[in-house]
Amino acid sequence: MQQFQHPDQFVSRHLGISAHEVSKMLAKIGVSSMEELIYQTIPDNIRRQKELDLPAAMGEYQYLKELRETAAKNKVYRSFIGMG
Repeated sequence: MQQFQHPDQFVSRHLGISAHEVSKMLAKIGVSSMEELIYQTIPDNIRRQKELDLPAAMGEYQYLKELRETAAKNKVYRSFIGMG
């Protein structure tokens, strides 16, 4: 099955709007694409003009591994507030 080829990726389990539903929505409001909708909705002076410099996306498994490694660096201290 297509949906289980990459079980570590959130995208395959996301229950968002389908491509068909996007097309219907865009037709209903009278625009041809999401880009056109954004162009008509967000003023030029506040729209970002260049792409974000983001690292490559990682799978869920890789992210959880990295999160565990980061969390393992935390130190737990005992609070003595109120003990005299």
